Amino acid sequence: MTLSASYSKNRLLKNFSALGPYVRELKCQHGYFFFDCLAVCVSAKVEPEKREFWGWWLELEAQEQGFVYNYQIGLFDKNGEWRAMSIKKMADLEHLESTLQTFHKRLADSFDTLKLTLTPSEHTITLKTQTMA
Repeated sequence: MTLSASYSKNRLLKNFSALGPYVRELKCQHGYFFFDCLAVCVSAKVEPEKREFWGWWLELEAQEQGFVYNYQIGLFDKNGEWRAMSIKKMADLEHLESTLQTFHKRLADSFDTLKLTLTPSEHTITLKTQTMA
């Protein structure tokens, strides 16, 4: 399903870029947007090119009046790929969820300004330490 022409990919990308360094333009297509956050470095002892991070990613898919979102948490591995995984260390999970909560609030506010709906997918994560608004 597509949005009206007033919500072009470029207009939405400009709006999403204002939310911070999360949108990955090269992974975005018409009606699909990808965001991620490398929240916690697994080991700073590893050389920078091979570091892995705990974090989250978000996929937005266009619907008629807005978008359906799907958040996942996991590991951004040394090959630059996301793998859904549970995070065992509570401090890491709390930091990751804090960054996600902050981003989600800004995203929701942005959608209110654009007069678009933002609906969770049935597959999106449920935060352990906080509640998504």
